[in-house]
Amino acid sequence: MKTHAWKCLPLIAVTFCLAVPGARAERADRDKPVNLEANRITIDDAKKTQVLEGNVQLTQGTLMIRAEKIIVVQDANGFNKGTAFAANNKLATFRQKREGKDEYIEGEAERIEYDGRADKVELFNRAYIKSGQDEVRGRYIAYDGKTENYVAASSSPAGDKGSGSERVHAVIQPKNKDGGRPAGQ
Repeated sequence: MKTHAWKCLPLIAVTFCLAVPGARAERADRDKPVNLEANRITIDDAKKTQVLEGNVQLTQGTLMIRAEKIIVVQDANGFNKGTAFAANNKLATFRQKREGKDEYIEGEAERIEYDGRADKVELFNRAYIKSGQDEVRGRYIAYDGKTENYVAASSSPAGDKGSGSERVHAVIQPKNKDGGRPAGQ
C-alpha cells in the first residue's frame, strides 16, 4: 500500500465537488486547490481507495465537507464513489456556494454517499438539505443530477423505517415567473 497523499487529492475533490445536490455548484471551485485535514489518510493505489479518518475536513474553494471518515473508491472507468460518515451522535456536513448566486447549498446526514457514474447523491438518517431558503428534511434524501429530481422519504430504499413516526418535511419558497424570489425576499 502506498501513502502518497497528493495522488488522492484530485480523486477526492472530484468526488465531492460534484456531490452537491439540487443546485449547480460554483464552477470555479474545480480549479482551486484541495485542502485536507484529518488525523489519518490511507491510500491504496492498487485498489484505488482513499480513506480519511478522524475529524476530516475537506475544503476546495467554497466547498467544505466535514465528517469523521471519508472513503473514496475509483472504478476501472475512472468514476468515483465517495461516502462521508459522521461521528457518533453527530452529522457529516457539506456546504458550497451556488453558481451565479449569492446563496449556499448545505446539507447534513449521518452518512452521505455520492456515485459519480450515476450522478446521484444520497443522504441517510437525519438527512437535511437547504438551498437558499428552501429546505428538505427526512430520514433519506436522494438527488439525481441527471434528471434533477429529489426523493425524500421517511425510510431508506433498504426499508429502514426508523421509529415509524418520522415524516418528510419540506419548505419550498415561491418563485416569481422570472425564476427569482418574490420581491422583499
